[in-house]
Amino acid sequence: MIFEKGHFKSSRLQKSVITESLSKSKSFSAKNAYDSKITVFLSHKHKDLEEIEEATGVIEMLEDLGAKVYIDSMDNKMPDQTSGGTAARIKEIIKYCDRFVLLATSKAIESYWCNWELGLGDTHKYPNKIAILPVKDKGQYDSQYKGNEYLQIYPRIDYYTAFTNYQGLYFKEGYYVKSLEDSDGRYYLTLLKDWLSK
Repeated sequence: MIFEKGHFKSSRLQKSVITESLSKSKSFSAKNAYDSKITVFLSHKHKDLEEIEEATGVIEMLEDLGAKVYIDSMDNKMPDQTSGGTAARIKEIIKYCDRFVLLATSKAIESYWCNWELGLGDTHKYPNKIAILPVKDKGQYDSQYKGNEYLQIYPRIDYYTAFTNYQGLYFKEGYYVKSLEDSDGRYYLTLLKDWLSK
């Protein structure tokens, strides 16, 4: 399933609360009180934060599942101007974070920075601690989604209604991380909440 824009629109955050939630990233550090929580580097296109509430809805979902989400645009340790210091800080945080998620909107897929971050996530988190969260534009068919090649090489976050598989195993409704398919077309599903646990 490729999510459509609006799926993750924040259900409870108002503008002032969104700002407060995002500002929590300013205190993000390897030496803070969040060491007991799973940390997630959320790679995203900054314009997605400005134009849609998709990123805030994703942040809300991940935090509801117990994660601490890092957003580089709200990091007060980032240089004022994009520079080598910016890249060094991002590299440091990606290494430190327990998980890496790319909010793969069309803008993020076209972003040099997001692709660079994905490469770092690949280096430090592949294969079990990285996932793509695909989000297509409204009205697009799945085949029109610009990030289909990413879905062939990285695990992805999907949503499933309750089902029983061919082996008789029951899966409850919810968000899952779907592994890559093996040569026989088999894949594994892990509840997103479990994936986010240490």
